[in-house]
Amino acid sequence: MASPRDRIVQTASGLFGKQGYNSTGINQIIFEARVAKASFYQYFKSKDHLCVEYLNVRHQYWFNELNHFCAQEETSKSRVLKSFDFLIHMNQKENFQGCSFLNTLSEIPMNNAEILNVIQHHKTDLRHYFTKLLMDDILSDHIYLLFESSIIESQLFKSNELIERSKKIINNLIP
Repeated sequence: MASPRDRIVQTASGLFGKQGYNSTGINQIIFEARVAKASFYQYFKSKDHLCVEYLNVRHQYWFNELNHFCAQEETSKSRVLKSFDFLIHMNQKENFQGCSFLNTLSEIPMNNAEILNVIQHHKTDLRHYFTKLLMDDILSDHIYLLFESSIIESQLFKSNELIERSKKIINNLIP
């Protein structure tokens, strides 16, 4: 069995993904993780601190999955295209849940610097992922914006159609 801390983070991850950050209470997390309230507060000072940990864990998981999914691709173009296939894969796996970071962003006040910082870090790393692949700031930013809009639109419409269209655009953008 996982440690109490791990159970808290795993439970919160599932609940934040399904219900949203604001609709998930500490008492529900404690109950479903099968831990004592004292255990929760031993590891996390507040729900916001738990959210930071949840997003950090999600960041690691998401980039590990992305890199593993694209590992066999040999060219920058094929790796970029495969990154969009990864979105389709994640939509199927997580039922069009969308971006955990943007979902959380929509629920927090903009003065919540600690959580906002983690979200910005994730998005900066994603921009760097495309910049490193393409070695062209303008092109990589264009791809990044297509990627981000594909996530949002696929969540909104529960469809991978815009992801497929983005791949067609990328085929024309990248030589």
